[in-house]
Amino acid sequence: MKRTLLVAVAALIVGAGGVFTATQVDAWGSTGHRFVGVAAMRALPGELPAFLRDPGAAAEVGELSREPDRSKGAGQPHDRERDTAHFVDLDDNGHVMNSRGPTLSELPELKSQYDAQLLAAGIEVNDAGYLPYAIMDAYQQLARDFATWRVLNAAEARETDAGKRAWYREDRLRREALIRRDIGFLSHYIGDGSQPHHMSIHYNGWGDYPNPEGFTNSRQTHGAFEGAFIRRNMRLDAVEAAMPAPNLEGFQMRARVATYLNATLAEVVPFYRLEKTGAFAADAQGAVLTPGAEFATARLAAGAAELRDLITLAWREAGAQSIGWPAVKVAEVEAGTADPWTAMIGED
Repeated sequence: MKRTLLVAVAALIVGAGGVFTATQVDAWGSTGHRFVGVAAMRALPGELPAFLRDPGAAAEVGELSREPDRSKGAGQPHDRERDTAHFVDLDDNGHVMNSRGPTLSELPELKSQYDAQLLAAGIEVNDAGYLPYAIMDAYQQLARDFATWRVLNAAEARETDAGKRAWYREDRLRREALIRRDIGFLSHYIGDGSQPHHMSIHYNGWGDYPNPEGFTNSRQTHGAFEGAFIRRNMRLDAVEAAMPAPNLEGFQMRARVATYLNATLAEVVPFYRLEKTGAFAADAQGAVLTPGAEFATARLAAGAAELRDLITLAWREAGAQSIGWPAVKVAEVEAGTADPWTAMIGED
């Protein structure tokens, strides 16, 4: 029943020429985040397992892509710790907050070290945000999910003991649900990283900074763009058509995240120049996209492509990992040269 309902949601997303027709809540966390998740899942290559490549999975990830926003309001410390995962405020030269903050290529290995570095520079941690770490953490979790699934899937196919095979199957199904959920969280943070306001000190109007081009200081700028404008103008087919080709070579996680987020930072001034022309006040007409709609489509397409690629890269990385305790190598289990039973069920 659940899968049938999700397929119905997917039909709403792709119906009417790709226009999303379901009721929305104003925020990138609804329409925009759904589109990033669905477009990425629909573009996964054939090397990914079948449970991720059907309309129900795409729709489910689209819904789960909203989850980090939907969990807000739980209280402290939950909210303060998690709310700052959605952004990182960079100045015009790419430093966190100001010239005393690090650039994305200079981030220390651990978030705790990042926090200490900011405090030493007189920068409030909660003002700065930690989106790069949220993306890296979510990617690494997904790779571990995939490593576990690959072991369970291989063991289930080969196991001759009926009881063990049944346990492998149930654990594999649990892992599949976790994988969809964890892709949803990765999708959310990747989506946040494609929205220029989530990358800049100019996150809601230009703010109290030198403003030679006379950009808006309206405190409605951020919400109006990622909410009502996105909801009215975005089409899934346009987002999918704008997705760049896969980029899977030479992957290094930290460098990849810095490159992706810096590319979004480079779109802050173009956004404000478009806003100054009224580009985000006009709506697209049918299949003809306005300059504002083209800009937003390109941003969502960048997020969807990055998510597609990181899912694929996590799948590949999982094949070289070891998992469980005592640890077994994924490749050896898939080759049939290692028995993962104790590692999976636990030796206690």
